[in-house]
Amino acid sequence: MNYCFKEMEDARIFQNHLHMGGTNPQGEKIEVTSICLERNGRPWIPVMGEFHFCRYDREQWQQELCKMKAGGITLVATYLFMIYHQETEGVFDFTGSNDIRAFVQECRKAGMEVMLRIGPWVHGECRNGGFPDWLVRKPFPLRENHPEYLAVVRKWYQEIAEQVKGLLYKDGGNIVGIQLENEYVHNASHLAVLKEMALECGLEVPLYTVTGWGSAFGAEIPPDEVLPVFGGYCEAPWEEHKERLEPSVHYFFNRMRNDSAIGKDLMVTEQEDTRQPEENLQHKGAWRLPYEKYPFATCEIGGGIQITHHRRPIIKPMDVYALSLVKLGVGNNLPGYYMYHGGTNRLGKDSTLQESRASGYPNDYPILSYDFQAPLSEYGEVRGQYRLLNLLHLFLQDFQESFALMRAVDAEKSISREDTASLRYGMRTDGHGGYVFVNHYQRLTELADVKEAVIDTGSVVFPPINVCGEISFFFPFSIRLGEKELQYATAQPLCKVEHTYFFVEIPGIPARYCFADGCVKEAEAGVNSGFETGEIRIVTLSFEQACYARKLDGVLYLGNGADLYLGGEKLCQTAPGAYTCYVWEQDRFRAFEMKKAGREPEVVWEELSEAPFEPLYGEELRLGGERKLRWKKLTVQGTEGFLSIEEIYDAAQIYADGKLTADNFFCGKPWRVPASLLTGRECYLVMSERRDNFYREY
Repeated sequence: MNYCFKEMEDARIFQNHLHMGGTNPQGEKIEVTSICLERNGRPWIPVMGEFHFCRYDREQWQQELCKMKAGGITLVATYLFMIYHQETEGVFDFTGSNDIRAFVQECRKAGMEVMLRIGPWVHGECRNGGFPDWLVRKPFPLRENHPEYLAVVRKWYQEIAEQVKGLLYKDGGNIVGIQLENEYVHNASHLAVLKEMALECGLEVPLYTVTGWGSAFGAEIPPDEVLPVFGGYCEAPWEEHKERLEPSVHYFFNRMRNDSAIGKDLMVTEQEDTRQPEENLQHKGAWRLPYEKYPFATCEIGGGIQITHHRRPIIKPMDVYALSLVKLGVGNNLPGYYMYHGGTNRLGKDSTLQESRASGYPNDYPILSYDFQAPLSEYGEVRGQYRLLNLLHLFLQDFQESFALMRAVDAEKSISREDTASLRYGMRTDGHGGYVFVNHYQRLTELADVKEAVIDTGSVVFPPINVCGEISFFFPFSIRLGEKELQYATAQPLCKVEHTYFFVEIPGIPARYCFADGCVKEAEAGVNSGFETGEIRIVTLSFEQACYARKLDGVLYLGNGADLYLGGEKLCQTAPGAYTCYVWEQDRFRAFEMKKAGREPEVVWEELSEAPFEPLYGEELRLGGERKLRWKKLTVQGTEGFLSIEEIYDAAQIYADGKLTADNFFCGKPWRVPASLLTGRECYLVMSERRDNFYREY
């Protein structure tokens, strides 16, 4: 069956129309057009990943940032939670793991730029959305242009500005952007005041962003002052019910930027059908976000999802990869992941700092764990989506200048949410060449195989392919590879090194390359699978090999089972083991050995018949009603490796030397806790009785 596209829409590109952009002392520029960001006049697609510095041990910041960079993250986004830095009114704390200046400097050391999300209200599943209790108790309204509230905000912004003085882009630093507020829907004037105040306090950067969701017509924002950024999650654990969700629209090529479901637990939104592009919606009221003025940028593509007490989904790597790939296919020119790296909440002086129903929110989250099932876990372990997402990031790194200018074009026929048989596909093109995107994945839904699919771009007809199993991919057509024009390839472009181009074989689809000069090649995947045509070389990697490809300081490595990263100038691996890896040198892959020693901890588990003490945070163990508790004493020796807790429970806590050190809600997976948190300490594990009163996927 043939699959065709609608006509490409001719849209004007606006430049110099927004009050944004900036120059550093070296004369380098960052600007914003209506289709993409630009760096020194060239299209630029940064890849942004969220990592909360205050939810992580500062001694480990650099290592974790290096892992993020190896995964393709170039721009680190981080919240500043006012409650962490000013828990007591008038007393600011930017020491230890609260040290934003040190964190920004560590980002620079790792070769990464920074997006500060300064609020003052930020959410982030933090108590009061990040507001200190003393501020919540004030008699004046918050998040409005009330003079007393704005005075608090000004002081907050002044303190941040003082901490990061000299680190802004205009000073030669690596802070290139600021997000104002978060999930703010219907008060553009307040956002305008926040930007003006940030500038007055010295927080001058090229990029100012705000979250753009809130209704089908987008949040009301000051149109020329900020860049609206969007998101999309594969699940919604904030939903009040405990049933399986209907199929997510984020797995369809529908050019939808705005997901009005994000944050709906905290916002009143218009209930509109957002399955169609916002540009086609007819607003009944006075406001419609002018999408045509801005590039499609995201800040919250779900790198995973945080579980709540009443909804506990299990996120799979393809849940995240397919969603991100679809967003690229429909025009995303700034992939931003929330979260990219998990973390751990801290305990406050007078309260816990997580969102809970006790603090007036509709959800209960773990007191400490903010793992988020992210690409890099709460304790820095690599998950499968880390590897999959890097396939996209490697491509963007090397092809961003041409790709950023390509427009999204819809499939000839739209597909309904319930359709599990039709091919889901889209295209990005500059009118001559481009990329066709295919997503054959829907979370928790089996899609029918599509046989003998012929994709017709209008200028190039691909050979028939069988699209089977859980796969998502994109193929190029009519693009330049050096001096050669590639008419099409049935393999996914990955990256390039000088005159060599690397592609990924998609499972079940033979890799075939057809050039405009008539040269046709079929390639077997492998480290030595290359062929030459003219002055270029093509190397085809298997999907598994590509998942361990890392481009580190311009050098291409294949980890072959090892997740490699650069720690300073040293090549490192994230987990223990011995591996035969490969490095691309002189037009070939050279094998070398990587080895990291590691010992599993010694753990003695002792079942207790009586509670050794009353748990300090027993309310977490009794969410949903009184429950029986089971206790175990843990004796841990060794600072390496993890404990794997495979018990069945509702909520579990570990106390070390009397202090709550780790917690978790059971969702069907083993709970992994670093031995280093527990070794040499008096440790107790307490688990509450599980009941079938929550949504689960196991």
